[in-house]
Amino acid sequence: MANHPPIEVPQGAIRFNTDTHKLEFYAQDRWYGMATDISHLDGGGRGLIAGDNPTSNEIEYFTIPTAGNAIDFGDMTRNSFLGAGGSSRTRALMMGGDAGPGDRVANIDFVTMSSTGNASDFGDLPTNNGHAAGISNQTRSMICGGGNSSGTLNIIEFMTIATTGSAKDFGDTVAQNQQQGGTQSPTRGLIFGGSPRNDETIEFLTISTKGNSQEFGNLRQLGTSLMGSCLSSPVRAIAAGGAHPGIKQRIEYVTIATKGNSTNFGDMSTSRDQLYSNSDSIRGVFSGGQNPSILDSMEYIKIMSEGNGVDFGDLTSAKKNGFDAMGTSHGGLG
Repeated sequence: MANHPPIEVPQGAIRFNTDTHKLEFYAQDRWYGMATDISHLDGGGRGLIAGDNPTSNEIEYFTIPTAGNAIDFGDMTRNSFLGAGGSSRTRALMMGGDAGPGDRVANIDFVTMSSTGNASDFGDLPTNNGHAAGISNQTRSMICGGGNSSGTLNIIEFMTIATTGSAKDFGDTVAQNQQQGGTQSPTRGLIFGGSPRNDETIEFLTISTKGNSQEFGNLRQLGTSLMGSCLSSPVRAIAAGGAHPGIKQRIEYVTIATKGNSTNFGDMSTSRDQLYSNSDSIRGVFSGGQNPSILDSMEYIKIMSEGNGVDFGDLTSAKKNGFDAMGTSHGGLG
Protein backbone atom coordinates (compact mmCIF):
# COMPACT_ATOMS: atom_id res chain seq x y z
CA MET A 1 0.00 0.00 0.00
CA ALA A 2 1.36 3.41 -0.99
CA ASN A 3 2.17 5.84 1.76
CA HIS A 4 0.44 9.20 1.33
CA PRO A 5 1.63 12.41 2.98
CA PRO A 6 -0.69 13.76 5.68
CA ILE A 7 -3.30 16.20 4.48
CA GLU A 8 -2.66 19.69 5.86
CA VAL A 9 -5.73 21.03 7.65
CA PRO A 10 -6.42 24.66 6.72
CA GLN A 11 -6.74 27.16 9.57
CA GLY A 12 -10.43 27.89 10.23
CA ALA A 13 -11.63 24.49 8.92
CA ILE A 14 -14.82 23.12 10.48
CA ARG A 15 -15.63 19.41 11.10
CA PHE A 16 -18.22 17.27 12.87
CA ASN A 17 -16.60 15.05 15.52
CA THR A 18 -18.49 11.72 15.41
CA ASP A 19 -17.13 10.74 18.84
CA THR A 20 -18.32 13.83 20.71
CA HIS A 21 -21.15 14.71 18.30
CA LYS A 22 -20.04 18.33 18.26
CA LEU A 23 -18.85 20.79 15.64
CA GLU A 24 -15.18 21.76 15.92
CA PHE A 25 -12.97 24.38 14.25
CA TYR A 26 -9.22 24.18 13.58
CA ALA A 27 -6.96 26.97 14.86
CA GLN A 28 -3.31 27.22 15.86
CA ASP A 29 -2.62 23.52 15.13
CA ARG A 30 -5.45 21.99 17.13
CA TRP A 31 -9.21 21.39 17.03
CA TYR A 32 -11.50 23.38 19.34
CA GLY A 33 -15.10 22.55 20.22
CA MET A 34 -17.63 25.00 18.84
CA ALA A 35 -20.73 25.85 20.84
CA THR A 36 -23.74 25.12 18.64
CA ASP A 37 -26.19 26.15 21.31
CA ILE A 38 -26.66 29.81 22.23
CA SER A 39 -27.32 30.93 25.79
CA HIS A 40 -31.06 31.45 25.79
CA LEU A 41 -32.42 34.52 27.51
CA ASP A 42 -35.86 35.66 26.38
CA GLY A 43 -35.56 33.58 23.20
CA GLY A 44 -31.86 33.77 22.35
CA GLY A 45 -28.43 35.28 22.93
CA ARG A 46 -28.45 38.68 24.55
CA GLY A 47 -26.39 41.69 23.45
CA LEU A 48 -25.63 44.68 25.72
CA ILE A 49 -24.46 48.23 25.05
CA ALA A 50 -23.85 51.01 27.58
CA GLY A 51 -22.98 54.69 27.82
CA ASP A 52 -23.25 57.48 25.29
CA ASN A 53 -21.37 60.54 24.06
CA PRO A 54 -22.15 63.00 25.66
CA THR A 55 -22.00 61.03 28.87
CA SER A 56 -24.74 58.69 30.03
CA ASN A 57 -24.93 55.78 32.47
CA GLU A 58 -27.64 53.85 30.58
CA ILE A 59 -27.33 50.13 29.79
CA GLU A 60 -29.70 48.51 27.29
CA TYR A 61 -30.05 45.04 25.81
CA PHE A 62 -31.66 43.19 22.91
CA THR A 63 -32.16 39.58 21.81
CA ILE A 64 -29.85 39.04 18.84
CA PRO A 65 -31.59 36.14 17.00
CA THR A 66 -34.90 38.04 16.84
CA ALA A 67 -35.22 41.48 15.31
CA GLY A 68 -36.76 44.09 17.59
CA ASN A 69 -36.09 47.16 19.69
CA ALA A 70 -33.62 47.43 22.56
CA ILE A 71 -34.88 47.43 26.18
CA ASP A 72 -33.60 49.25 29.27
CA PHE A 73 -31.31 47.03 31.40
CA GLY A 74 -30.16 49.36 34.18
CA ASP A 75 -27.41 51.90 34.86
CA MET A 76 -23.61 51.92 35.19
CA THR A 77 -22.10 53.22 38.44
CA ARG A 78 -21.11 56.45 36.64
CA ASN A 79 -21.84 58.43 33.50
CA SER A 80 -19.29 57.39 30.90
CA PHE A 81 -18.45 56.86 27.25
CA LEU A 82 -15.35 56.01 25.13
CA GLY A 83 -14.95 52.73 27.06
CA ALA A 84 -14.10 49.11 26.22
CA GLY A 85 -16.52 46.21 26.74
CA GLY A 86 -16.05 42.47 27.26
CA SER A 87 -17.99 39.51 28.61
CA SER A 88 -18.16 35.85 29.50
CA ARG A 89 -21.45 33.96 29.02
CA THR A 90 -22.71 35.33 32.34
CA ARG A 91 -20.95 38.58 33.24
CA ALA A 92 -20.28 41.77 31.23
CA LEU A 93 -17.49 44.27 32.02
CA MET A 94 -17.32 47.97 31.14
CA MET A 95 -13.67 49.06 31.30
CA GLY A 96 -12.32 52.61 31.58
CA GLY A 97 -13.88 55.39 29.52
CA ASP A 98 -14.42 59.12 29.84
CA ALA A 99 -16.54 60.72 32.57
CA GLY A 100 -16.53 64.10 30.81
CA PRO A 101 -14.56 65.96 28.17
CA GLY A 102 -11.00 64.67 28.58
CA ASP A 103 -11.67 63.07 31.99
CA ARG A 104 -10.43 59.51 31.36
CA VAL A 105 -11.16 57.08 34.21
CA ALA A 106 -9.83 53.74 35.52
CA ASN A 107 -13.16 52.33 36.73
CA ILE A 108 -14.38 48.84 35.79
CA ASP A 109 -18.11 48.04 36.17
CA PHE A 110 -19.84 44.68 35.80
CA VAL A 111 -23.36 43.29 35.44
CA THR A 112 -24.84 39.79 35.42
CA MET A 113 -26.50 39.54 32.00
CA SER A 114 -29.18 36.97 32.87
CA SER A 115 -31.06 39.57 34.92
CA THR A 116 -31.62 43.28 34.44
CA GLY A 117 -30.30 45.72 37.03
CA ASN A 118 -27.62 48.28 37.81
CA ALA A 119 -23.89 47.69 37.52
CA SER A 120 -21.53 47.09 40.44
CA ASP A 121 -17.89 48.02 40.93
CA PHE A 122 -15.44 45.35 39.68
CA GLY A 123 -12.08 47.02 40.31
CA ASP A 124 -9.76 49.42 38.52
CA LEU A 125 -7.36 49.63 35.62
CA PRO A 126 -3.72 50.46 36.53
CA THR A 127 -4.09 53.75 34.62
CA ASN A 128 -6.91 55.98 33.44
CA ASN A 129 -7.82 54.90 29.91
CA GLY A 130 -10.39 55.66 27.23
CA HIS A 131 -10.87 55.03 23.51
CA ALA A 132 -9.36 51.52 23.89
CA ALA A 133 -10.27 48.20 22.23
CA GLY A 134 -12.00 45.42 24.18
CA ILE A 135 -11.35 41.68 23.72
CA SER A 136 -12.81 38.79 25.74
CA ASN A 137 -13.45 35.06 25.97
CA GLN A 138 -15.10 32.93 28.67
CA THR A 139 -12.20 33.52 31.09
CA ARG A 140 -10.52 36.84 30.36
CA SER A 141 -11.49 40.38 29.40
CA MET A 142 -8.79 42.65 27.97
CA ILE A 143 -8.34 46.34 27.21
CA CYS A 144 -5.85 47.25 24.46
CA GLY A 145 -4.26 50.59 23.60
CA GLY A 146 -6.27 53.73 24.30
CA GLY A 147 -5.20 57.06 25.73
CA ASN A 148 -5.32 59.54 28.61
CA SER A 149 -3.90 62.94 29.53
CA SER A 150 -0.35 61.64 29.09
CA GLY A 151 -1.00 60.70 25.46
CA THR A 152 -1.73 57.61 23.39
CA LEU A 153 -1.02 54.20 24.98
CA ASN A 154 0.34 50.86 23.78
CA ILE A 155 -0.58 48.84 26.88
CA ILE A 156 -2.63 45.62 27.07
CA GLU A 157 -4.23 44.73 30.41
CA PHE A 158 -6.44 41.79 31.42
CA MET A 159 -9.00 40.82 34.03
CA THR A 160 -10.31 37.39 35.10
CA ILE A 161 -14.02 37.91 34.53
CA ALA A 162 -15.32 35.52 37.22
CA THR A 163 -13.45 37.31 40.03
CA THR A 164 -13.58 41.01 40.87
CA GLY A 165 -10.31 42.90 41.21
CA SER A 166 -7.92 45.22 39.43
CA ALA A 167 -6.54 44.62 35.93
CA LYS A 168 -3.05 43.21 35.38
CA ASP A 169 -0.40 43.76 32.73
CA PHE A 170 -0.59 41.47 29.67
CA GLY A 171 1.86 43.04 27.19
CA ASP A 172 1.98 45.79 24.58
CA THR A 173 0.35 46.57 21.26
CA VAL A 174 2.49 47.00 18.14
CA ALA A 175 2.37 50.81 18.50
CA GLN A 176 0.74 53.53 20.58
CA ASN A 177 -2.79 53.89 19.25
CA GLN A 178 -6.38 54.52 20.28
CA GLN A 179 -9.87 54.29 18.75
CA GLN A 180 -9.12 50.73 17.55
CA GLY A 181 -11.73 48.04 17.07
CA GLY A 182 -11.40 44.79 19.01
CA THR A 183 -12.92 41.33 18.61
CA GLN A 184 -12.02 37.68 19.09
CA SER A 185 -12.33 33.91 18.77
CA PRO A 186 -12.07 31.79 21.96
CA THR A 187 -8.28 31.67 21.51
CA ARG A 188 -7.19 34.76 19.57
CA GLY A 189 -7.92 38.48 19.93
CA LEU A 190 -7.77 40.90 16.99
CA ILE A 191 -7.20 44.69 17.05
CA PHE A 192 -8.20 46.76 14.00
CA GLY A 193 -6.97 50.16 12.79
CA GLY A 194 -7.09 53.18 15.06
CA SER A 195 -5.71 56.68 15.47
CA PRO A 196 -3.35 58.59 15.40
CA ARG A 197 -1.53 55.91 13.43
CA ASN A 198 -4.39 56.13 10.90
CA ASP A 199 -3.44 53.01 8.98
CA GLU A 200 -5.14 49.73 8.09
CA THR A 201 -3.06 47.49 10.37
CA ILE A 202 -4.67 44.45 12.02
CA GLU A 203 -2.91 43.00 15.10
CA PHE A 204 -3.49 39.73 16.96
CA LEU A 205 -2.70 38.16 20.32
CA THR A 206 -3.26 34.81 22.04
CA ILE A 207 -5.71 35.44 24.89
CA SER A 208 -4.56 32.63 27.21
CA THR A 209 -0.88 33.68 27.24
CA LYS A 210 0.59 37.04 28.19
CA GLY A 211 2.73 38.81 25.59
CA ASN A 212 2.81 41.51 22.94
CA SER A 213 0.47 41.68 19.96
CA GLN A 214 1.79 40.91 16.48
CA GLU A 215 0.89 42.01 12.98
CA PHE A 216 -1.93 39.99 11.37
CA GLY A 217 -2.49 41.81 8.05
CA ASN A 218 -4.23 44.88 6.71
CA LEU A 219 -7.74 46.13 6.11
CA ARG A 220 -8.57 46.94 2.50
CA GLN A 221 -9.94 50.46 3.03
CA LEU A 222 -11.21 50.79 6.60
CA GLY A 223 -8.81 51.77 9.36
CA THR A 224 -9.38 55.14 10.99
CA SER A 225 -11.37 55.21 14.25
CA LEU A 226 -12.84 51.68 14.34
CA MET A 227 -13.71 51.64 18.06
CA GLY A 228 -17.15 50.01 18.37
CA SER A 229 -17.00 48.77 14.77
CA CYS A 230 -16.00 45.10 15.23
CA LEU A 231 -17.75 41.79 15.98
CA SER A 232 -17.13 38.10 15.32
CA SER A 233 -18.03 34.44 15.24
CA PRO A 234 -15.40 31.92 16.40
CA VAL A 235 -14.19 31.75 12.78
CA ARG A 236 -14.69 35.16 11.17
CA ALA A 237 -14.08 38.75 12.39
CA ILE A 238 -16.00 41.71 10.95
CA ALA A 239 -15.07 45.42 10.83
CA ALA A 240 -17.52 48.09 9.64
CA GLY A 241 -17.90 51.84 9.32
CA GLY A 242 -15.54 54.18 11.13
CA ALA A 243 -14.39 57.72 10.47
CA HIS A 244 -12.77 57.26 7.05
CA PRO A 245 -14.54 59.68 4.67
CA GLY A 246 -16.65 58.14 1.92
CA ILE A 247 -16.65 54.52 3.12
CA LYS A 248 -18.56 54.62 6.40
CA GLN A 249 -21.03 52.00 5.11
CA ARG A 250 -18.32 49.49 4.20
CA ILE A 251 -18.04 46.05 5.87
CA GLU A 252 -14.87 43.89 5.66
CA TYR A 253 -13.90 40.53 7.20
CA VAL A 254 -10.96 38.24 7.98
CA THR A 255 -10.64 34.58 9.00
CA ILE A 256 -9.35 34.79 12.57
CA ALA A 257 -7.18 31.66 12.57
CA THR A 258 -5.16 32.68 9.50
CA LYS A 259 -3.11 35.84 9.15
CA GLY A 260 -3.85 37.93 6.08
CA ASN A 261 -5.63 40.94 4.65
CA SER A 262 -9.36 41.60 4.88
CA THR A 263 -11.96 40.86 2.19
CA ASN A 264 -14.99 42.92 1.23
CA PHE A 265 -18.21 41.70 2.93
CA GLY A 266 -20.86 44.21 1.83
CA ASP A 267 -22.34 47.46 3.12
CA MET A 268 -24.37 48.62 6.07
CA SER A 269 -27.76 50.13 5.23
CA THR A 270 -26.49 53.52 6.43
CA SER A 271 -23.11 55.11 7.18
CA ARG A 272 -22.10 54.73 10.83
CA ASP A 273 -19.18 56.24 12.72
CA GLN A 274 -18.68 55.73 16.51
CA LEU A 275 -21.20 52.87 16.45
CA TYR A 276 -21.90 49.85 18.69
CA SER A 277 -21.37 46.24 17.51
CA ASN A 278 -22.61 42.95 19.03
CA SER A 279 -22.91 39.34 17.89
CA ASP A 280 -24.16 35.88 18.83
CA SER A 281 -21.65 34.06 16.55
CA ILE A 282 -24.33 33.71 13.86
CA ARG A 283 -25.72 37.21 13.51
CA GLY A 284 -23.94 40.55 13.93
CA VAL A 285 -25.80 43.70 14.96
CA PHE A 286 -24.63 47.28 14.30
CA SER A 287 -26.44 50.05 16.16
CA GLY A 288 -26.37 53.76 16.86
CA GLY A 289 -23.45 55.89 15.77
CA GLN A 290 -23.29 59.13 13.85
CA ASN A 291 -24.15 59.98 10.22
CA PRO A 292 -23.68 62.98 10.83
CA SER A 293 -26.64 63.16 13.22
CA ILE A 294 -26.69 60.65 16.09
CA LEU A 295 -28.65 57.48 15.21
CA ASP A 296 -31.03 55.19 17.10
CA SER A 297 -31.36 52.61 14.29
CA MET A 298 -30.05 49.02 14.37
CA GLU A 299 -29.24 46.61 11.55
CA TYR A 300 -27.88 43.07 11.26
CA ILE A 301 -25.82 40.77 9.05
CA LYS A 302 -25.26 37.00 8.91
CA ILE A 303 -21.57 36.68 9.79
CA MET A 304 -20.69 33.61 7.70
CA SER A 305 -22.32 34.87 4.49
CA GLU A 306 -21.40 38.09 2.69
CA GLY A 307 -24.10 40.69 2.09
CA ASN A 308 -25.58 44.00 3.16
CA GLY A 309 -27.11 45.02 6.47
CA VAL A 310 -30.86 44.54 7.13
CA ASP A 311 -33.08 46.52 9.51
CA PHE A 312 -33.18 45.10 13.07
CA GLY A 313 -35.04 47.68 15.18
CA ASP A 314 -34.19 50.74 17.30
CA LEU A 315 -32.26 51.60 20.44
CA THR A 316 -34.11 53.20 23.35
CA SER A 317 -32.60 56.52 22.23
CA ALA A 318 -30.07 57.85 19.74
CA LYS A 319 -26.52 57.34 21.01
CA LYS A 320 -22.89 56.80 20.00
CA ASN A 321 -19.40 55.98 21.22
CA GLY A 322 -20.07 54.04 24.42
CA PHE A 323 -19.36 50.42 25.52
CA ASP A 324 -20.30 47.50 23.25
CA ALA A 325 -19.31 43.92 22.27
CA MET A 326 -20.88 42.53 25.47
CA GLY A 327 -23.18 39.51 25.25
CA THR A 328 -23.92 35.93 26.22
CA SER A 329 -22.76 34.29 22.96
CA HIS A 330 -20.24 36.39 21.00
CA GLY A 331 -17.42 34.90 18.93
CA GLY A 332 -15.00 34.62 21.85
CA LEU A 333 -17.36 32.23 23.63
CA GLY A 334 -17.24 29.48 20.99
